[in-house]
Amino acid sequence: MNTMSIKNWKSVASLLSAAALALALAGCGNATTNEGAGASQQPAQEQSQEQTATDLKTQYPITVTDATGETFTFEKAPAKIVSVSPAETESLFALGLDEQIVGVSDFDDYPEAATTKPKMGGVSKPNEESIIAADADIVFTGISMNEEAVKKFRDLGIVIFKTDPKSVDDVANNIETFGQITDTQEKAQEIIAKMKQDVTDVTEAVNAVKPEEKKNVYVEFSPGWTVGKGEFMDELITLAGGNNVASDLQGWNEINEENIIAANPDVILYANDVIDENSKTLDQIIKARSGWDQITAVKDDAVIGLDANLLSRPGPRVTEGLKAVAKAIYPDLFQ
Repeated sequence: MNTMSIKNWKSVASLLSAAALALALAGCGNATTNEGAGASQQPAQEQSQEQTATDLKTQYPITVTDATGETFTFEKAPAKIVSVSPAETESLFALGLDEQIVGVSDFDDYPEAATTKPKMGGVSKPNEESIIAADADIVFTGISMNEEAVKKFRDLGIVIFKTDPKSVDDVANNIETFGQITDTQEKAQEIIAKMKQDVTDVTEAVNAVKPEEKKNVYVEFSPGWTVGKGEFMDELITLAGGNNVASDLQGWNEINEENIIAANPDVILYANDVIDENSKTLDQIIKARSGWDQITAVKDDAVIGLDANLLSRPGPRVTEGLKAVAKAIYPDLFQ
């Protein structure tokens, strides 16, 4: 596997770390009005909206469970938050928690406000001293930190909430949980509703594609690495109406070049800001491989670069990634 430059490593660091470590969308009901209400009576729609707002206020104490099965009880909303996962950082900022966030990983670059926060080290092995010094009420981590590392931090008395999303639904459920923990449930539901609409828009658009016309898709997010079943990136291809040619694999895997040639994908997707130590882009690396010039995607110039962050981060923009994947596979359906 080629080595990427440090600069470009950041865009896929969380996924590659996860691979090396062996890595319900909630709807919002519509209020109805009561046309028979008298002038002195508050309209039912306003009553419903007020009731909804009340329901979405977190009633503390609240107990939640993370991906490791660890249970946490919060007596109030966390005042100081650290996130050492780019996807989780994006979710927390989307919930409007800028003021509460007191530290992020070295790789967190979105939104822009995240770049101004104190750095807590890497995504798989954050800096223990920095995290202890931050004195946060909770530390969020994602797919890149294994459970052994999580346990080590917990043994130090640090409250670490770990996620391990395998699907778009998992991402939405995590955002909902973050909203419950931080008393930002109303914003969480807005984000989830938007994600749900994105999924609906894509699946409805590709619904007309006949099974025999579905395109075979190969995705490479880092030189020599792809994804099989059981991970959100595979689901993005499926939701977008494609067939993942690596679906015979499970999870994150180093590729077998001969198998990809034999699978003959119609479309090849890649992270567009990856550069190796020889300043070669990922598409150049792909096209230069022996025998890959015979693959349909290469011959038809259907080797398409996507924003690495949208492709690889299971956060609130994951459905933006879904739309980008769908448009790359079926450009005629997404003008």
